[in-house]
Amino acid sequence: MKGLKKITSYILITFVLLITVISLLGIWEIISLEDVMRKIFTSLFIIFVASVIVLFIFSVIIRDSSDDKN
Repeated sequence: MKGLKKITSYILITFVLLITVISLLGIWEIISLEDVMRKIFTSLFIIFVASVIVLFIFSVIIRDSSDDKN
């Protein structure tokens, strides 16, 4: 469990650094920020929806299977 937390924290740090770099490039008008931010938020929304579905599956279906064994 401790290893999972460490991996998750590194992934979140990487996301924050990546979004920071993209934002700085947009501020300096090196890249078009509107297109990039729209794609980032759309991708994050898709990941969020997929995570909600997986959480539902784990909490309802798999949990019920383990309760039946007890």
